[in-house]
Amino acid sequence: MLLIQPANKRCKSSARIGLAIAGGGPIGGMYELGALRALDDALEGLDLTRLEVYVGVSSGAFLAAGLANRMSTEEMCRIFITGQDDRLRFRPEAFLRPAVLEYMRRAAGFPALLVGWWRELLVRPGGARLSEAIARFSSLIPTGLFDNDEVERFLRDAFTIRGRSNDFRELERPLYVVAVDLNSGDAVRFGDGEWNDVPISRAVQASAAMPGLYPPVRIRDRHFVDGALRRTMHASVALKHGIDLLIGINPLVPFDSSAASTMPERMINLADGGLPVVLSQTFRTLLQSRAQVGIARYAQQFPQTDQLVLEPSSGDAEMFFTSVFSFSSRIRVCQHAYRATLDDLGKRRAELAPLLARHGLRLREDVIDDPRCTLIGGLSERPHPTDTTERLRRALDDVDDTLRRRKRAARTA
Repeated sequence: MLLIQPANKRCKSSARIGLAIAGGGPIGGMYELGALRALDDALEGLDLTRLEVYVGVSSGAFLAAGLANRMSTEEMCRIFITGQDDRLRFRPEAFLRPAVLEYMRRAAGFPALLVGWWRELLVRPGGARLSEAIARFSSLIPTGLFDNDEVERFLRDAFTIRGRSNDFRELERPLYVVAVDLNSGDAVRFGDGEWNDVPISRAVQASAAMPGLYPPVRIRDRHFVDGALRRTMHASVALKHGIDLLIGINPLVPFDSSAASTMPERMINLADGGLPVVLSQTFRTLLQSRAQVGIARYAQQFPQTDQLVLEPSSGDAEMFFTSVFSFSSRIRVCQHAYRATLDDLGKRRAELAPLLARHGLRLREDVIDDPRCTLIGGLSERPHPTDTTERLRRALDDVDDTLRRRKRAARTA
């Protein structure tokens, strides 16, 4: 589903395009990767590795950081989907390791709490209540089920090879990774101001620290959790850069069973799915409503900017009923997002064509109308590059980009 918000004020576009990617757990990230790959294939003139600004939240921060580091969608598909990258081995099980150290640290506090509780019972035999005991011992519950240190290690490796950088300050284009300060509830933009010296890998780890699943990430004696707690996409961060076109992706939308073509067996109402389904629907509704409010508000605050937001359709049972942590479904979900995005672009081509043309982009009809186009089938065979050859490729790409910019400037002068 495409949400299109044309600019209220028509100005001459300088083709400054920004990208804002929301969170959604591992499967949400795979949906976003499929959608981005579809845009890469279907929009002539779009280079997702050379946009004006990148904003990433939670799982979306993985992709935004990769694109800002000049990792193409094809490269990321090889890393996360097909596993064909010879230097980076993506192991899903490493992202779901139990947070053993967190468990041990919490358990170490049990003897002291138990002694204190018994002492209180002796001093006030009738004063100690069950509710007080529950509150006392609740501090023993781990803050996260899984260890997210492996997330940081993987990204650190990814951003220190082939000419990439793990330093916000060394990137050619601005990248902002948003997390929430647990003690204050404030959103913090890593990559901006005093937070630009935090390693990108550490910032992404903090932004993706979903409460209850991953422990808060400590940076400078402050603890950070998932950036989606404040806003869905934090698109205003990109819009404030004066961009002409905002591309946003939100993978989590509420499910409308009346619009769905399929439903799981023995499930007439979503309530039949139990607490996980009810919580998922609630969470998705909150995220999408905030995104829609933001799009409407941004139309007034940034009247010169066109907005294009990609989301799954409301009747997309594939996305709703797939567990957000089902890494085994990543190929299927990524391909599903790829085809769904191409289909949406085709259905809205009459409305999209003039909007995209203002920014030097054109729909590739041959891609959109070809039902044989698949994400995996579109990945080309390429040799395994060394760090030296990859640096040379990037340097030549820089020269080519400079020449294209000069030609564009000469045509518009």
